[in-house]
Formats: sequence, structure tokens, C-alpha cells
Amino acid sequence: MAGPREPAVPAPEQQEALLAALVELERYVGGAGWDQPPRLFALVLTDVFAAAEPALAAELGMRTTAQGAAPGALTAVEQEEFAPTGDLLGDLAGLEWPDSVFGCALSAERTFLPAGREGELPDDPAAAAAYVAAHPARQDIRVVVGADRAGHVHGVARLVSAPEELLGAADLVPGLGTALAHTLV
Repeated sequence: MAGPREPAVPAPEQQEALLAALVELERYVGGAGWDQPPRLFALVLTDVFAAAEPALAAELGMRTTAQGAAPGALTAVEQEEFAPTGDLLGDLAGLEWPDSVFGCALSAERTFLPAGREGELPDDPAAAAAYVAAHPARQDIRVVVGADRAGHVHGVARLVSAPEELLGAADLVPGLGTALAHTLV
């Protein structure tokens, strides 16, 4: 699929398209429940995807901009061959996307302690992980972070303890957002 690196869509609308794609991805990933490995997705401009694969787009019921979809809408394509090693930043460091991919997203689950509890952690990484996993105040969270070629980075997150709430911010997981953005350069 050949396509433009950046769509002729104003930045605020493209930022909204990225956020909409991340919200949709969080729901999709969440549909499979918790305790999932990290999952990687290419984000392709829906209009570009539909032009390159019209039969598949029709089969999937995709709507293009001409059919009323939001300008700059993105379609997620899961990268099923992605095999995370436990070092997500390292896994992403060698990744490069073709020009037809306008953005990318990653879902990951993490366990953390509330702010102020960092001093309780053992120095040994394995012991620290075990300590956090067994701690009664731990929080389990699923994040979906994405970046696009227009320079937008955003993330959404859901806590196990508050499944009805979806949190979001541009700098939700800064290191992960930066790593994803570097895969698009």
C-alpha cells in the first residue's frame, strides 16, 4: 500500500483521529480480557487502505472520507508476528515502518504501586516485580499508546479497579510514546 506520509488533514482533526483509533483499540484489546502480552498495531489512513484493498475494505464495512468517515480516520492492523521480549523499548528500537503506515500503537498491561510507595521497592528487579505483584495496594492498568507521522503522540488507559473509566493524555506514557514515534522516522 503506497500512500502519503502525511494526510492533507488539519492537525487538530488528525490528532482526533489518532485518539479515536486508540480508544477503539483499547476496546478491541479489552474485549479479550486481562493478562495479555503487549500487542503492536500499524495505523493506516483508512482512505489509503480502502484505495489499496477495496474488496477487503468493503468486506470489513470500512467507511472512507467520501462515505462520511472523519477526515484522517485511521484503521488499525495488528502485527501478529510481534514477539515482545519483556523489553518493550528495546523491541521497538529496531522497528521501522514503511511509508504506507501513518502511525502505530502498542497495548501493554502493567502493575504499579500508588505514588509515594517507590521507596519500598527492593533494588533487585526480580524482587521488585514480585513485591509489586503481591502488594495489596497495587494497581493493574492497560495502556494503549500511539504515535503518528504528523508528530502526535497520545495514550489511553484503563485500570482494572475502575473498568468504566478511560483515562487519556498526550504524555500518558512519555517513554513509550517517544519510542513509538521514533519507529516512524
